[in-house]
Amino acid sequence: MAATEPSAELGQSDYTIARPTTYAIRPADELSVVVFREPDLSLESVRVGVEGNVSLPMVGSIPAAGMTAKQFEQDVTRRLAAAGLKNPIVSVNIAEYASHLVTVEGAVEKPGVYAFQPGARLSTALALASGPRRVAKERQLAVFRETPEGIMIAKFDYQQIRQGTMLDPVLQPGDRVVMGTDGLSQFWEDALKALPAFGVFATAAIRN
Repeated sequence: MAATEPSAELGQSDYTIARPTTYAIRPADELSVVVFREPDLSLESVRVGVEGNVSLPMVGSIPAAGMTAKQFEQDVTRRLAAAGLKNPIVSVNIAEYASHLVTVEGAVEKPGVYAFQPGARLSTALALASGPRRVAKERQLAVFRETPEGIMIAKFDYQQIRQGTMLDPVLQPGDRVVMGTDGLSQFWEDALKALPAFGVFATAAIRN
């Protein structure tokens, strides 16, 4: 199997090594909105709300989630002009990718919830947690991912990832990474009872 080819057997079908070429603003992200020569209308940092809106001077609460920074910049420019500002020049940047959080658990040195940059890979999540502990079962690396169909599980082999013989997939916001220990199979078994749907790897995990 090529290093870049996902394994359907291991539940990897929806995983990819391709980094996104554009970024769509998400709830919880923080934006910088600068209106040229209008300090009273500029915000160094404004958070996108859970409903995807931001509140800006002169235009009020407007949608931002789902747009690129450039698209939102153009929308704010149009709204400011419609509100009476003459020839507005707006610059929008992502100040913080606060929506991009990954949970890392199991046999890692520092389990926890970590922020990551868009395009970061599975190996990055383990590095953020200071890597696997000596007791880790590195071939039992699982990623839980929420999809429209339910929670899906994919299995990865950390040793193969480091050797370049298995894909090192791009993380998605909300991923939950679990590095294996002797008790991990019981963990999966408990999870199967609690969650509605899993990838094809889930049933195989119980047998391992």
